[in-house]
Amino acid sequence: MRRRRAEKRVVAPDPIFGDVLVTKLVNKIMQSGRKAKAESIVYGAIDVLKQKTGEEAIVAFRKAIENVKPLIEVRPRRIGGATYQVPFEVPEEKSVALALRWVVNSARSRHGKPMIEKLSQELLDAYNNTGSAVKKRDDVHKMAEANKAFAHYKW
Repeated sequence: MRRRRAEKRVVAPDPIFGDVLVTKLVNKIMQSGRKAKAESIVYGAIDVLKQKTGEEAIVAFRKAIENVKPLIEVRPRRIGGATYQVPFEVPEEKSVALALRWVVNSARSRHGKPMIEKLSQELLDAYNNTGSAVKKRDDVHKMAEANKAFAHYKW
């Protein structure tokens, strides 16, 4: 017997932009509870993004995240002894979480620069539809496209 689903926590919007998405990014960047450090990294990166794009900071940031969000993904389904990679549409909340995770992981995997520069460069790449986070999204979409023959196994 399954227990009840965990209820979704309400994330408070950040103090500067009043945006929940920025708070989620701060929480993804944060390590060992050092929130002030994480906030300075995120706000610094968003300022650099604003300067380089010439667009409003929060608009550019939202566009960058929008470019990374996956629409479909594959999940393994076991049918009759074989495991198939079945394409599924990604719910909005999960796609945002995946996009933020991919941006942060791509920024962390860059070497030789401070985190502010790495994150701002990754956000700029995402804004321009290039970079490793966007490549990750494209790989997920290609995998789903390649396995669309198994779409009828959805239930």
